[in-house]
Amino acid sequence: MSNLEPNSNLQHENIYSALIHKQKAFFGTHQTKSLAFRKDALNKLGDAIRKYEQPIIQALKSDLNKSEFEAYSTEVGIVLKEIRFFLKHLHTWARPKKVKTPLTHFGSKSSIYAEPYGVVLIIAPWNFPFQLAIAPLIGAIAAGNCAIIKPSELTPKTSEIIAALVQETYADEYIAVVQGNVGASQALLREKTDYIFFTGSIPVGKVIMEAAAKHLTPVTLELGGKSPCIVHKDANLKLAAKRIAWGKFMNAGQTCVAPDYIYVHRSVTASLITHLKDAIQQLYGANPLENENYTRVVSDKHFMRLEAMLHEGTLVAGGRSNRDTLRIEPTILTDVTANDLVMQDEIFGPILPILEYDRIEDVLQEIDSCSKPLALYIFSENREIQQQVLTHASFGGGCVNDTVYHFTTPYLPFGGVGSSGMGNYHGKAGFDLFSHRKSVLRQTTLFDIPFRYPHIKDGLKRIKMFLK
Repeated sequence: MSNLEPNSNLQHENIYSALIHKQKAFFGTHQTKSLAFRKDALNKLGDAIRKYEQPIIQALKSDLNKSEFEAYSTEVGIVLKEIRFFLKHLHTWARPKKVKTPLTHFGSKSSIYAEPYGVVLIIAPWNFPFQLAIAPLIGAIAAGNCAIIKPSELTPKTSEIIAALVQETYADEYIAVVQGNVGASQALLREKTDYIFFTGSIPVGKVIMEAAAKHLTPVTLELGGKSPCIVHKDANLKLAAKRIAWGKFMNAGQTCVAPDYIYVHRSVTASLITHLKDAIQQLYGANPLENENYTRVVSDKHFMRLEAMLHEGTLVAGGRSNRDTLRIEPTILTDVTANDLVMQDEIFGPILPILEYDRIEDVLQEIDSCSKPLALYIFSENREIQQQVLTHASFGGGCVNDTVYHFTTPYLPFGGVGSSGMGNYHGKAGFDLFSHRKSVLRQTTLFDIPFRYPHIKDGLKRIKMFLK
């Protein structure tokens, strides 16, 4: 039952309702709350990923033309590292945490318990179809939940591998995979689960939140937006260009934390563009369209949307495309305006607009006038400039003198703010995300504090002494 693809709306309702009921019944046995059970489940997941490593890589090649290097480093290896991190720290995270008790509560002790929610629905995207399905699953398992994964229909081979891996590893009353198109997601959202974790676009995120509101289901939204990259005049331009090109054109730009556009100080624009051209050639060769390891755009629809942007502004690098192979060269545009399509919404493709500035204050004002981005990057050797940007700009997370790398450390919570999302995961943040923090106060019975009761003489006077 882990590979569910009903053919009608009625089948959707009946099968998914039955699956969720089955998972809730299993969760009610409290087996998933055992620390030994959770560790065993994580170990099984790691073993299954290692077993399926080559089929996963082949599926990613089929769906997105990802190279083995990119598939392993950004999809397989990163989740194996996350599993190891969870196994190392889970016993500490899961332990009840003692906290201080105020004098007004003399005689009592306070603790916080991490309690799983129950059945978690994970709706995964297509751009990193394996990683972004499995990474939240790790947190859900570690916190003691059951889970249903809905992978993207736009990457069917990877979805099939996820379904096969999960079906072989777990009973569907514990972890299950539901395949299908948008109708499957809609049917699942009509059911009452205990937590929803969604990664995807802002418009769909609004739909998810609306559906969750009907059941008052807590939700995490990992969205996106136009993530700016600022290159100040004192930056190490050659290294900045290399790191920007790597972060931007990885996965053909189909990365939620990719630099969406660059603000570069006018005095170094020409030099940065020269270094960017060199970096692109180093990474993808003189003809990226012929590079067998260069990722393609996920679908014809997305390709056509991106191709329309190639004709805006001034083309200074790239610009060629091949609809038959769904590939677009790493492209750099200048002279773009706020009215151009490329500056309206998140690009999510291998197109990099460059804007110029003279004063950093103007850049920060423009960023502040837009929706809060998922990521922000600042390249500068000046600590005052760095601090000015970090203090004044609101964004989900980011880097100083690098791009994307903050996403890969388990010690930094990852998530958006405002329209770029809500909720954080990775590492302990992922455990916390899928855990309700249950507060417990243990009170002594050896004595009682009399002035807490309304009938005690001078009770109000004494309470005021403590509560002023």
